[in-house]
Amino acid sequence: MIKLEVVTSFFYLGKFPKGPGTMGTLGAIPLVYILASFGSLVYLSITLVLSVIAIMASQKYEELFAEHDSKEIVIDEVVGFLVTMALLPMTWQSFVLAFVLFRVLDILKPFPINWIDQKINGGVGVVADDIVAGIIANVFLHLAYTHTTLLGVQFVGG
Repeated sequence: MIKLEVVTSFFYLGKFPKGPGTMGTLGAIPLVYILASFGSLVYLSITLVLSVIAIMASQKYEELFAEHDSKEIVIDEVVGFLVTMALLPMTWQSFVLAFVLFRVLDILKPFPINWIDQKINGGVGVVADDIVAGIIANVFLHLAYTHTTLLGVQFVGG
């Protein structure tokens, strides 16, 4: 039970009374930075593994407490932020823009995020909306990276 709580609340960040999702996302920042230092393959592999763990832990939490997407579950925000930052430059600008964009998408839940949040139950539903928010944020940030200097650097590839 305690292990489940540690995982789903991402080391109890989900227990914060105000803004647990924001706290979970902030808690993901050091993880992103550390994982990125090991290269893209490790980063993406661990993101995939954490996604599966998040789905399983969220499912178990829902079964135990009969509550869908409890505010205390923030492992989904961690996974969503990992997706948001995938393959981006590790600059302070990237972190700030990614944080803001991901939180806005996660809070406002535009389509298709809101549809996933409302229609998909269980652990998959808890995590999937954040993964989709992360994908949308990541696409926007990659466009910014390849067409502007908003992320502190600009892609100069072919």
